[in-house]
Amino acid sequence: MPSVVTVNSPEVVQLIEQAAKRFTAGNKTAAIKLALQRLLDQSSRSASLFGAHPGSMHELAGVDLTAPVLTDPLDAETGAPL
Repeated sequence: MPSVVTVNSPEVVQLIEQAAKRFTAGNKTAAIKLALQRLLDQSSRSASLFGAHPGSMHELAGVDLTAPVLTDPLDAETGAPL
């Protein structure tokens, strides 16, 4: 099902032509497909939120995020009955 997209902006046409020459041997359709696929791939979340967006989390001064949360010994460690 072919469709037609008309681009009237000279700046956008120039960018498409530059990308087509550089990456797809002049194929403008392939250049646009490549650019849109790359944009979609970048915006998809494939990692953890904090890994995908560095700087999105700020911890307070003196907080150690790697310190153990549980300080009391667990029943399995002490041998206490259930």
